[in-house]
Amino acid sequence: MDATTPGPLAPEVLDRDDLRRALEEHDFAAAFSLIKKWGGLSQNRIAAACRLTPGKVSTIMNGSSRVTSIEVIRRISDGLHIPGHLVGLAPRPWESPKTAPQEPQTPNPDTGQADTDAVPWRPDATTGMAADLTRSDLVMDRRAATRALAGAAVTGAPLLDALDGWRTLADADDRARRPGRLGAREVEELEATARAFRQWGRTGGGGLRRKAVAGQLAEVASALDEHQAPAIERGLYRVMAQLAGTAASMAWDVGQQRRAQDYYRLALRAAHAGGDTRFGANVLAGMARQMLYHDRPHDALELVRLAQDGARHAAGPRLRAMLHTREAWALARMGRPSGFHRATGQASDALADAGRPDSEPYWIGYFDDAELAGVTGGRLLDMARSDPQIYADQAAGHIRTALNHRGPEAGRGHALDWIGLAECAFLLGDVTGAVDHSRRAVEVASGLRSGRVRAQLAQLYPYTVGDGVPRAVVDVRGSIRTLLTT
Repeated sequence: MDATTPGPLAPEVLDRDDLRRALEEHDFAAAFSLIKKWGGLSQNRIAAACRLTPGKVSTIMNGSSRVTSIEVIRRISDGLHIPGHLVGLAPRPWESPKTAPQEPQTPNPDTGQADTDAVPWRPDATTGMAADLTRSDLVMDRRAATRALAGAAVTGAPLLDALDGWRTLADADDRARRPGRLGAREVEELEATARAFRQWGRTGGGGLRRKAVAGQLAEVASALDEHQAPAIERGLYRVMAQLAGTAASMAWDVGQQRRAQDYYRLALRAAHAGGDTRFGANVLAGMARQMLYHDRPHDALELVRLAQDGARHAAGPRLRAMLHTREAWALARMGRPSGFHRATGQASDALADAGRPDSEPYWIGYFDDAELAGVTGGRLLDMARSDPQIYADQAAGHIRTALNHRGPEAGRGHALDWIGLAECAFLLGDVTGAVDHSRRAVEVASGLRSGRVRAQLAQLYPYTVGDGVPRAVVDVRGSIRTLLTT
Protein backbone atom coordinates (compact mmCIF):
# COMPACT_ATOMS: atom_id res chain seq x y z
CA MET A 1 0.00 0.00 0.00
CA ASP A 2 1.57 3.29 -1.04
CA ALA A 3 0.90 6.76 0.28
CA THR A 4 -1.68 7.49 -2.42
CA THR A 5 -3.78 4.42 -1.75
CA PRO A 6 -6.88 5.14 0.36
CA GLY A 7 -6.84 3.40 3.71
CA PRO A 8 -9.23 0.49 4.20
CA LEU A 9 -11.20 2.36 6.90
CA ALA A 10 -13.86 4.81 5.82
CA PRO A 11 -13.73 8.30 7.40
CA GLU A 12 -16.99 7.71 9.27
CA VAL A 13 -15.43 4.65 10.92
CA LEU A 14 -12.37 6.60 12.05
CA ASP A 15 -14.69 9.33 13.35
CA ARG A 16 -16.47 6.96 15.76
CA ASP A 17 -15.99 8.04 19.38
CA ASP A 18 -15.70 4.44 20.63
CA LEU A 19 -12.96 3.60 18.11
CA ARG A 20 -11.05 6.80 18.83
CA ARG A 21 -11.18 6.11 22.56
CA ALA A 22 -9.97 2.53 22.07
CA LEU A 23 -7.09 3.70 19.88
CA GLU A 24 -6.15 6.45 22.33
CA GLU A 25 -6.06 3.88 25.16
CA HIS A 26 -4.12 1.38 23.01
CA ASP A 27 -6.98 -1.06 23.66
CA PHE A 28 -6.47 -2.92 20.39
CA ALA A 29 -8.79 -5.74 21.46
CA ALA A 30 -11.66 -3.27 21.38
CA ALA A 31 -10.23 -1.39 18.38
CA PHE A 32 -9.91 -4.50 16.19
CA SER A 33 -13.42 -5.63 17.17
CA LEU A 34 -14.86 -2.24 16.20
CA ILE A 35 -12.88 -2.22 12.94
CA LYS A 36 -14.18 -5.69 12.15
CA LYS A 37 -17.76 -4.68 12.95
CA TRP A 38 -17.96 -1.24 11.38
CA GLY A 39 -15.11 -1.35 8.87
CA GLY A 40 -16.09 -4.69 7.38
CA LEU A 41 -12.58 -6.15 7.72
CA SER A 42 -12.04 -9.77 8.58
CA GLN A 43 -9.39 -10.85 11.08
CA ASN A 44 -7.31 -12.16 8.19
CA ARG A 45 -7.48 -8.82 6.39
CA ILE A 46 -6.56 -6.92 9.54
CA ALA A 47 -3.62 -9.28 10.03
CA ALA A 48 -2.42 -8.87 6.44
CA ALA A 49 -2.69 -5.07 6.54
CA CYS A 50 -0.78 -4.83 9.84
CA ARG A 51 1.81 -7.50 8.94
CA LEU A 52 0.67 -9.69 11.83
CA THR A 53 -0.26 -13.35 11.83
CA PRO A 54 -3.98 -14.18 12.00
CA GLY A 55 -3.26 -16.03 15.23
CA LYS A 56 -1.70 -12.91 16.75
CA VAL A 57 -4.73 -10.80 15.79
CA SER A 58 -6.97 -13.46 17.34
CA THR A 59 -5.08 -13.41 20.66
CA ILE A 60 -5.20 -9.59 20.71
CA MET A 61 -8.94 -9.59 20.10
CA ASN A 62 -9.71 -12.16 22.78
CA GLY A 63 -7.57 -10.29 25.32
CA SER A 64 -4.97 -12.98 25.89
CA SER A 65 -2.18 -10.76 24.53
CA ARG A 66 -1.78 -7.01 24.34
CA VAL A 67 0.07 -4.61 22.07
CA THR A 68 2.85 -2.76 23.87
CA SER A 69 5.51 -2.49 21.16
CA ILE A 70 5.75 0.90 19.45
CA GLU A 71 6.88 -0.90 16.30
CA VAL A 72 3.68 -2.97 16.23
CA ILE A 73 1.59 0.15 16.86
CA ARG A 74 3.34 1.78 13.89
CA ARG A 75 2.49 -1.24 11.72
CA ILE A 76 -1.16 -1.05 12.78
CA SER A 77 -1.25 2.68 12.07
CA ASP A 78 0.39 2.33 8.67
CA GLY A 79 -1.41 -0.85 7.66
CA LEU A 80 -4.90 0.46 8.40
CA HIS A 81 -4.06 4.09 7.60
CA ILE A 82 -4.96 5.24 11.09
CA PRO A 83 -3.56 8.78 11.50
CA GLY A 84 -0.65 8.81 13.92
CA HIS A 85 -2.20 11.22 16.41
CA LEU A 86 -5.00 8.75 17.12
CA VAL A 87 -2.53 6.21 18.54
CA GLY A 88 -0.07 8.63 20.13
CA LEU A 89 2.40 8.76 17.23
CA ALA A 90 3.74 11.64 15.20
CA PRO A 91 2.09 12.08 11.76
CA ARG A 92 2.98 9.07 9.63
CA PRO A 93 4.98 9.49 6.38
CA TRP A 94 1.92 8.65 4.26
CA GLU A 95 -0.16 11.40 5.83
CA SER A 96 -0.55 14.44 3.59
CA PRO A 97 -2.66 17.60 3.60
CA LYS A 98 -5.23 15.64 1.58
CA THR A 99 -5.40 12.63 3.87
CA ALA A 100 -4.48 13.99 7.31
CA PRO A 101 -7.42 15.72 9.02
CA GLN A 102 -6.64 19.29 9.94
CA GLU A 103 -8.08 21.49 12.65
CA PRO A 104 -9.37 24.83 11.43
CA GLN A 105 -6.57 27.26 12.17
CA THR A 106 -6.70 30.83 13.34
CA PRO A 107 -6.69 33.38 10.52
CA ASN A 108 -3.86 35.89 10.47
CA PRO A 109 -5.41 39.25 11.44
CA ASP A 110 -3.31 41.04 8.83
CA THR A 111 -3.65 38.79 5.80
CA GLY A 112 -6.68 36.60 6.47
CA GLN A 113 -4.51 33.51 5.92
CA ALA A 114 -4.51 30.53 8.28
CA ASP A 115 -0.93 31.06 9.49
CA THR A 116 -0.55 31.88 13.17
CA ASP A 117 3.25 31.67 12.88
CA ALA A 118 3.24 34.78 10.67
CA VAL A 119 1.35 36.97 13.16
CA PRO A 120 3.68 39.81 14.18
CA TRP A 121 4.50 40.36 17.83
CA ARG A 122 2.34 43.49 18.08
CA PRO A 123 -0.40 44.15 20.64
CA ASP A 124 -3.05 44.74 17.98
CA ALA A 125 -2.21 41.42 16.29
CA THR A 126 -2.46 39.67 19.66
CA THR A 127 -5.91 41.14 20.22
CA GLY A 128 -6.94 39.97 16.77
CA MET A 129 -5.72 36.45 17.51
CA ALA A 130 -7.78 36.42 20.71
CA ALA A 131 -10.92 37.56 18.89
CA ASP A 132 -10.53 34.92 16.17
CA LEU A 133 -9.78 32.05 18.55
CA THR A 134 -12.63 32.81 20.92
CA ARG A 135 -15.09 33.36 18.07
CA SER A 136 -14.20 29.93 16.73
CA ASP A 137 -14.57 28.30 20.16
CA LEU A 138 -17.87 29.94 20.98
CA VAL A 139 -19.54 28.72 17.77
CA MET A 140 -17.87 25.29 17.70
CA ASP A 141 -20.37 22.48 17.19
CA ARG A 142 -19.84 18.75 17.65
CA ARG A 143 -18.54 18.25 14.11
CA ALA A 144 -16.07 21.11 14.48
CA ALA A 145 -14.97 19.73 17.85
CA THR A 146 -14.30 16.37 16.20
CA ARG A 147 -12.20 18.06 13.54
CA ALA A 148 -10.34 19.95 16.25
CA LEU A 149 -9.40 16.64 17.86
CA ALA A 150 -7.59 15.76 14.64
CA GLY A 151 -5.31 18.80 14.70
CA ALA A 152 -1.79 17.69 15.54
CA ALA A 153 0.46 19.92 17.63
CA VAL A 154 3.25 21.73 15.80
CA THR A 155 6.72 20.47 16.69
CA GLY A 156 10.37 21.12 15.84
CA ALA A 157 11.69 24.25 14.14
CA PRO A 158 8.25 25.54 13.01
CA LEU A 159 7.25 25.72 16.68
CA LEU A 160 10.49 26.97 18.19
CA ASP A 161 11.32 29.59 15.56
CA ALA A 162 7.86 31.12 15.90
CA LEU A 163 8.47 31.86 19.60
CA ASP A 164 11.71 33.81 19.37
CA GLY A 165 9.80 37.10 19.35
CA TRP A 166 9.04 36.60 23.03
CA ARG A 167 12.48 37.94 23.93
CA THR A 168 12.05 41.18 21.95
CA LEU A 169 10.48 44.40 23.22
CA ALA A 170 6.79 44.83 22.47
CA ASP A 171 5.95 47.46 19.84
CA ALA A 172 3.74 50.36 20.79
CA ASP A 173 0.06 50.07 19.90
CA ASP A 174 -0.63 53.12 17.74
CA ARG A 175 -4.04 52.10 16.40
CA ALA A 176 -6.79 54.68 16.17
CA ARG A 177 -9.30 53.50 18.77
CA ARG A 178 -12.31 54.84 20.60
CA PRO A 179 -11.70 55.90 24.22
CA GLY A 180 -12.02 53.25 26.91
CA ARG A 181 -13.31 53.78 30.41
CA LEU A 182 -12.04 50.81 32.40
CA GLY A 183 -10.29 51.48 35.67
CA ALA A 184 -8.11 49.59 38.12
CA ARG A 185 -11.12 48.14 39.95
CA GLU A 186 -12.48 46.53 36.78
CA VAL A 187 -9.09 45.01 36.01
CA GLU A 188 -8.91 43.60 39.54
CA GLU A 189 -12.34 42.02 39.08
CA LEU A 190 -11.22 40.47 35.78
CA GLU A 191 -8.10 39.14 37.47
CA ALA A 192 -10.26 37.53 40.18
CA THR A 193 -12.37 35.87 37.48
CA ALA A 194 -9.26 34.61 35.69
CA ARG A 195 -8.05 33.15 38.97
CA ALA A 196 -11.34 31.31 39.53
CA PHE A 197 -11.28 29.95 35.99
CA ARG A 198 -7.72 28.73 36.51
CA GLN A 199 -8.91 26.71 39.50
CA TRP A 200 -11.60 25.22 37.28
CA GLY A 201 -8.90 24.20 34.86
CA ARG A 202 -7.25 21.99 37.47
CA THR A 203 -10.27 19.68 37.45
CA GLY A 204 -10.56 19.42 33.67
CA GLY A 205 -11.99 21.39 30.79
CA GLY A 206 -14.70 21.38 28.21
CA GLY A 207 -18.39 22.13 27.90
CA LEU A 208 -19.81 25.22 29.55
CA ARG A 209 -16.63 25.88 31.54
CA ARG A 210 -14.61 26.15 28.34
CA LYS A 211 -17.27 28.42 26.82
CA ALA A 212 -17.18 30.63 29.91
CA VAL A 213 -13.41 31.10 29.64
CA ALA A 214 -13.64 31.82 25.91
CA GLY A 215 -16.44 34.32 26.52
CA GLN A 216 -14.45 36.17 29.19
CA LEU A 217 -11.41 36.17 26.91
CA ALA A 218 -13.51 37.69 24.12
CA GLU A 219 -14.67 40.44 26.51
CA VAL A 220 -11.07 41.29 27.40
CA ALA A 221 -10.12 41.39 23.71
CA SER A 222 -13.04 43.76 23.10
CA ALA A 223 -11.87 46.05 25.92
CA LEU A 224 -8.40 46.12 24.37
CA ASP A 225 -9.91 47.36 21.13
CA GLU A 226 -10.56 50.56 23.06
CA HIS A 227 -7.87 53.05 24.02
CA GLN A 228 -7.23 52.34 27.70
CA ALA A 229 -4.73 54.04 29.97
CA PRO A 230 -1.28 52.39 29.65
CA ALA A 231 -1.39 50.72 33.08
CA ILE A 232 -4.93 49.45 32.46
CA GLU A 233 -3.93 48.11 29.05
CA ARG A 234 -0.98 46.22 30.50
CA GLY A 235 -3.25 44.77 33.17
CA LEU A 236 -5.77 43.64 30.55
CA TYR A 237 -3.07 41.90 28.53
CA ARG A 238 -1.96 40.07 31.66
CA VAL A 239 -5.53 38.94 32.31
CA MET A 240 -5.74 37.84 28.67
CA ALA A 241 -2.57 35.80 29.11
CA GLN A 242 -3.95 34.04 32.19
CA LEU A 243 -7.30 33.30 30.55
CA ALA A 244 -5.61 32.01 27.40
CA GLY A 245 -3.37 29.77 29.50
CA THR A 246 -6.45 28.28 31.16
CA ALA A 247 -8.14 27.84 27.77
CA ALA A 248 -5.03 26.02 26.54
CA SER A 249 -5.12 23.65 29.50
CA MET A 250 -8.83 22.97 28.98
CA ALA A 251 -8.41 22.35 25.24
CA TRP A 252 -5.56 19.94 25.95
CA ASP A 253 -7.66 18.17 28.56
CA VAL A 254 -10.32 17.32 25.97
CA GLY A 255 -7.73 16.20 23.41
CA GLN A 256 -7.63 19.29 21.15
CA GLN A 257 -3.86 19.49 20.92
CA ARG A 258 -3.51 22.06 18.13
CA ARG A 259 -6.17 24.29 19.66
CA ALA A 260 -4.36 24.07 23.00
CA GLN A 261 -1.15 25.10 21.30
CA ASP A 262 -2.88 28.07 19.62
CA TYR A 263 -4.09 29.24 23.03
CA TYR A 264 -0.62 28.77 24.49
CA ARG A 265 0.78 30.99 21.73
CA LEU A 266 -1.87 33.59 22.43
CA ALA A 267 -1.05 33.44 26.15
CA LEU A 268 2.65 33.97 25.42
CA ARG A 269 1.95 36.92 23.12
CA ALA A 270 -0.43 38.49 25.64
CA ALA A 271 2.12 38.09 28.44
CA HIS A 272 4.66 39.72 26.12
CA ALA A 273 2.31 42.64 25.40
CA GLY A 274 1.63 43.03 29.13
CA GLY A 275 5.30 42.90 30.08
CA ASP A 276 4.74 39.81 32.24
CA THR A 277 7.90 37.78 31.64
CA ARG A 278 7.20 35.49 34.59
CA PHE A 279 3.86 34.33 33.24
CA GLY A 280 5.41 34.06 29.78
CA ALA A 281 7.96 31.63 31.21
CA ASN A 282 5.10 29.70 32.80
CA VAL A 283 3.35 29.46 29.42
CA LEU A 284 6.52 28.13 27.79
CA ALA A 285 6.74 25.53 30.56
CA GLY A 286 3.18 24.47 29.70
CA MET A 287 4.14 24.15 26.05
CA ALA A 288 7.16 22.08 27.09
CA ARG A 289 4.93 19.73 29.06
CA GLN A 290 2.73 19.30 26.00
CA MET A 291 5.81 18.34 23.96
CA LEU A 292 6.81 15.83 26.64
CA TYR A 293 3.41 14.17 26.42
CA HIS A 294 4.03 13.92 22.67
CA ASP A 295 7.43 12.32 23.27
CA ARG A 296 9.35 15.35 21.97
CA PRO A 297 11.88 15.86 24.81
CA HIS A 298 14.35 17.83 22.69
CA ASP A 299 11.65 20.36 21.76
CA ALA A 300 10.60 20.48 25.42
CA LEU A 301 14.13 21.19 26.58
CA GLU A 302 14.46 24.02 24.04
CA LEU A 303 11.23 25.56 25.32
CA VAL A 304 12.37 25.32 28.95
CA ARG A 305 15.70 26.92 28.10
CA LEU A 306 13.85 29.72 26.28
CA ALA A 307 11.74 30.27 29.40
CA GLN A 308 14.75 30.24 31.72
CA ASP A 309 16.62 32.66 29.49
CA GLY A 310 13.72 35.09 29.14
CA ALA A 311 12.80 35.18 32.83
CA ARG A 312 16.29 34.91 34.25
CA HIS A 313 16.11 38.16 36.22
CA ALA A 314 12.40 38.07 37.07
CA ALA A 315 11.64 34.49 38.16
CA GLY A 316 11.10 33.83 41.86
CA PRO A 317 12.13 30.62 43.66
CA ARG A 318 8.94 28.68 42.92
CA LEU A 319 8.98 29.51 39.23
CA ARG A 320 12.68 28.63 38.99
CA ALA A 321 12.02 25.34 40.75
CA MET A 322 9.14 24.49 38.41
CA LEU A 323 11.26 25.24 35.34
CA HIS A 324 14.02 22.98 36.68
CA THR A 325 11.51 20.13 37.04
CA ARG A 326 10.46 20.57 33.39
CA GLU A 327 14.14 20.45 32.48
CA ALA A 328 14.55 17.28 34.58
CA TRP A 329 11.54 15.72 32.87
CA ALA A 330 13.02 16.32 29.42
CA LEU A 331 16.42 14.96 30.47
CA ALA A 332 14.81 11.83 31.90
CA ARG A 333 12.95 11.24 28.63
CA MET A 334 16.24 11.66 26.77
CA GLY A 335 17.80 8.87 28.82
CA ARG A 336 20.07 11.17 30.84
CA PRO A 337 19.61 10.14 34.50
CA SER A 338 22.57 12.17 35.76
CA GLY A 339 21.14 15.29 34.15
CA PHE A 340 17.74 14.46 35.63
CA HIS A 341 19.18 14.22 39.15
CA ARG A 342 21.14 17.45 38.69
CA ALA A 343 18.08 19.41 37.53
CA THR A 344 15.90 17.88 40.28
CA GLY A 345 18.49 18.94 42.86
CA GLN A 346 18.45 22.47 41.46
CA ALA A 347 14.66 22.50 41.78
CA SER A 348 14.91 21.45 45.41
CA ASP A 349 17.54 24.11 46.12
CA ALA A 350 15.42 26.82 44.49
CA LEU A 351 12.31 25.79 46.41
CA ALA A 352 14.22 25.94 49.67
CA ASP A 353 14.53 29.71 49.12
CA ALA A 354 10.77 30.18 48.63
CA GLY A 355 8.79 32.19 51.12
CA ARG A 356 5.04 32.08 51.66
CA PRO A 357 3.02 31.02 48.60
CA ASP A 358 1.48 34.51 48.39
CA SER A 359 4.95 36.07 48.03
CA GLU A 360 4.86 35.09 44.36
CA PRO A 361 2.06 35.25 41.74
CA TYR A 362 -0.95 33.12 42.63
CA TRP A 363 -0.57 30.89 39.57
CA ILE A 364 2.75 29.49 40.82
CA GLY A 365 1.72 29.23 44.49
CA TYR A 366 0.75 25.57 43.92
CA PHE A 367 4.40 24.62 43.43
CA ASP A 368 5.45 23.45 46.88
CA ASP A 369 7.27 20.48 48.40
CA ALA A 370 4.32 18.19 47.67
CA GLU A 371 4.25 19.20 44.00
CA LEU A 372 8.01 18.71 43.70
CA ALA A 373 7.70 15.25 45.25
CA GLY A 374 4.84 14.31 42.92
CA VAL A 375 6.61 15.54 39.81
CA THR A 376 9.87 13.84 40.80
CA GLY A 377 8.03 10.60 41.51
CA GLY A 378 6.31 10.77 38.15
CA ARG A 379 9.59 11.19 36.31
CA LEU A 380 11.21 8.35 38.24
CA LEU A 381 8.21 6.27 37.24
CA ASP A 382 8.93 7.09 33.59
CA MET A 383 12.39 5.61 34.05
CA ALA A 384 11.05 2.69 36.12
CA ARG A 385 9.07 1.41 33.13
CA SER A 386 12.33 0.38 31.52
CA ASP A 387 14.29 -0.32 34.72
CA PRO A 388 11.87 -1.09 37.59
CA GLN A 389 14.47 -2.62 39.89
CA ILE A 390 16.33 0.67 40.17
CA TYR A 391 13.60 3.29 39.96
CA ALA A 392 10.17 1.86 40.91
CA ASP A 393 10.68 1.94 44.68
CA GLN A 394 12.22 5.43 44.52
CA ALA A 395 9.26 6.65 42.47
CA ALA A 396 6.78 5.18 44.95
CA GLY A 397 8.54 6.90 47.86
CA HIS A 398 8.29 10.35 46.26
CA ILE A 399 4.67 9.84 45.24
CA ARG A 400 3.74 8.77 48.79
CA THR A 401 5.33 11.98 50.07
CA ALA A 402 3.14 13.96 47.69
CA LEU A 403 0.01 12.11 48.81
CA ASN A 404 0.87 12.71 52.46
CA HIS A 405 0.95 16.47 51.88
CA ARG A 406 -1.85 17.16 49.41
CA GLY A 407 -5.35 15.91 48.81
CA PRO A 408 -8.28 16.34 46.42
CA GLU A 409 -7.76 20.11 46.32
CA ALA A 410 -4.78 19.41 44.05
CA GLY A 411 -7.19 18.26 41.32
CA ARG A 412 -5.37 16.49 38.54
CA GLY A 413 -2.21 16.20 40.62
CA HIS A 414 -3.95 14.19 43.34
CA ALA A 415 -5.44 11.77 40.81
CA LEU A 416 -2.12 11.37 39.00
CA ASP A 417 -0.42 10.58 42.32
CA TRP A 418 -2.76 7.63 42.92
CA ILE A 419 -2.39 6.40 39.34
CA GLY A 420 1.38 6.62 39.59
CA LEU A 421 1.47 4.82 42.92
CA ALA A 422 -0.68 2.03 41.48
CA GLU A 423 1.67 1.60 38.53
CA CYS A 424 4.68 1.51 40.86
CA ALA A 425 3.01 -1.33 42.77
CA PHE A 426 2.38 -3.25 39.55
CA LEU A 427 6.02 -2.81 38.54
CA LEU A 428 7.17 -4.01 41.97
CA GLY A 429 4.90 -7.07 41.85
CA ASP A 430 2.82 -5.83 44.81
CA VAL A 431 -0.57 -7.03 43.58
CA THR A 432 -2.45 -6.14 46.77
CA GLY A 433 -1.08 -2.60 46.78
CA ALA A 434 -1.67 -2.24 43.05
CA VAL A 435 -5.33 -3.21 43.44
CA ASP A 436 -5.89 -0.89 46.39
CA HIS A 437 -4.19 2.06 44.72
CA SER A 438 -5.94 1.43 41.40
CA ARG A 439 -9.33 1.44 43.10
CA ARG A 440 -8.48 4.72 44.78
CA ALA A 441 -7.24 6.13 41.46
CA VAL A 442 -10.53 5.23 39.74
CA GLU A 443 -12.51 6.77 42.61
CA VAL A 444 -10.60 10.06 42.40
CA ALA A 445 -10.54 10.15 38.59
CA SER A 446 -14.31 9.65 38.41
CA GLY A 447 -14.80 13.02 40.09
CA LEU A 448 -12.74 14.94 37.52
CA ARG A 449 -13.50 16.07 33.97
CA SER A 450 -9.93 15.48 32.88
CA GLY A 451 -8.93 13.76 29.69
CA ARG A 452 -5.32 13.81 30.83
CA VAL A 453 -6.19 11.90 33.99
CA ARG A 454 -8.14 9.33 32.01
CA ALA A 455 -5.30 8.93 29.53
CA GLN A 456 -2.93 8.20 32.42
CA LEU A 457 -5.45 5.82 33.98
CA ALA A 458 -5.48 3.92 30.69
CA GLN A 459 -1.77 3.25 31.26
CA LEU A 460 -2.79 0.91 34.12
CA TYR A 461 -5.02 -1.20 31.90
CA PRO A 462 -2.27 -3.34 30.30
CA TYR A 463 -1.13 -4.44 33.77
CA THR A 464 -4.57 -5.93 34.42
CA VAL A 465 -4.84 -8.22 31.38
CA GLY A 466 -3.38 -11.65 30.70
CA ASP A 467 -3.84 -15.24 31.73
CA GLY A 468 -4.08 -16.11 35.40
CA VAL A 469 -4.48 -12.61 36.84
CA PRO A 470 -6.13 -12.61 40.29
CA ARG A 471 -9.83 -11.93 40.54
CA ALA A 472 -9.20 -8.62 42.28
CA VAL A 473 -7.13 -7.45 39.30
CA VAL A 474 -9.90 -8.51 36.92
CA ASP A 475 -12.31 -6.38 38.96
CA VAL A 476 -9.95 -3.42 38.71
CA ARG A 477 -9.79 -3.91 34.96
CA GLY A 478 -13.57 -3.71 34.82
CA SER A 479 -13.72 -0.53 36.87
CA ILE A 480 -11.07 1.12 34.69
CA ARG A 481 -12.87 0.10 31.51
CA THR A 482 -16.20 1.35 32.88
CA LEU A 483 -14.75 4.76 33.71
CA LEU A 484 -12.93 5.09 30.39
CA THR A 485 -16.03 4.24 28.37
CA THR A 486 -18.47 6.57 30.13
